[in-house]
Amino acid sequence: MASDDDVTAQIHGWFAGRLPGDWFTGAPEIVRDREEIAVLGRLPEPPADVPEAERSALIDGLARRFREETRERRIEIAKEAERKFRQKVSWGVVCGGDTVMFTTLSVPVMTRLRQSERRVLDTLVAAGVARSRSDALAWCVRLVGKNADTWLGDLREALQHVDRVRSEGPDVNS
Repeated sequence: MASDDDVTAQIHGWFAGRLPGDWFTGAPEIVRDREEIAVLGRLPEPPADVPEAERSALIDGLARRFREETRERRIEIAKEAERKFRQKVSWGVVCGGDTVMFTTLSVPVMTRLRQSERRVLDTLVAAGVARSRSDALAWCVRLVGKNADTWLGDLREALQHVDRVRSEGPDVNS
């Protein structure tokens, strides 16, 4: 059975090979949890001389234009990926430091949470900090702080190390 890291690598590779090369300014960011694969592509930055008052409208316009011009192809690619990886696919773009999500999966936990919020809960459960998503959500509400992203990144790195060490150990299922 493929490890979670192997599946994530396969998903990255598949999208890198499947997406048109002219859609984004670089490789898209692929963010994945148990339910959803989010594909975030970077659009060209707005010109530096755009007045601040126009900047957000320009970014919104660029994102909307990309969304409309690529809709049919994104749907086709998402359907292929959903069949292949058995996960829903959502789309978004990053432009001028702003992230605009077009579609996202909302999964019931105790409330509807976006993928980035579910990843926080799943990391806490996987690390043994909480027993369930419910407990993890309560823990998060009590401990929200400025450094949460840094700490969770460190925790994810530690979990990847645990997964690597675990995969190098004996196979207890045979």
